[in-house]
Amino acid sequence: MHISDGVLPTTVSVASYVVSGAIAAWSVRRTRNEQLPKIAVVSATFFVASLIHIPFGPTSVHLLLPGLVGALLGPSGFLAIMLGLLLQSLLFQFGGLTALGANALMMGLPALFCGLIFQTLKGQDNRRQMLVGGLAGGLGTLLAAVLLACLLATGGEDFFGVAKLALLAHLPVIGIEAVVTAITISFLARVKPELLQAPFRASREGT
Repeated sequence: MHISDGVLPTTVSVASYVVSGAIAAWSVRRTRNEQLPKIAVVSATFFVASLIHIPFGPTSVHLLLPGLVGALLGPSGFLAIMLGLLLQSLLFQFGGLTALGANALMMGLPALFCGLIFQTLKGQDNRRQMLVGGLAGGLGTLLAAVLLACLLATGGEDFFGVAKLALLAHLPVIGIEAVVTAITISFLARVKPELLQAPFRASREGT
């Protein structure tokens, strides 16, 4: 799920860069120094997971993990995803540099939304955290697929068919990501529950 160079209109690419840059600055401001190792590990996981592509018609699908990234990193999730996308673009040409802003919004916004849902609803019970984690995992992929279709649709009628197919192709990925995220959250809740703490209200100066 990467948008390449030349697909989006120039106005959409520029606007996406402006908005994603503002959100990334906010994400950096909300990131504490002691979170950096955790962010590095989650970013690396996001980076590797996105490299395994499965062909599906004229497009391909792969794990996205916006829900898991948001659940584990909270406000820092957008920063982690943008860094992962930048490295993928520079090292493997996955997604164009001119579309980096749009790609960051496409996966970063669902990560923030799902992270907020997880941190708000997760409670203290392991089973509840697993279920909410699964919800965040599936919802994150669904939102990313919808944003992808909307962005592709701005490219004109030629991209309408691709947008519909891209949305359809990610339906099975939604279920897979829900299961993967639920299992990961359940495991972390048992062995390292502090990793599930990523509050949206804590400020950088407040710690």
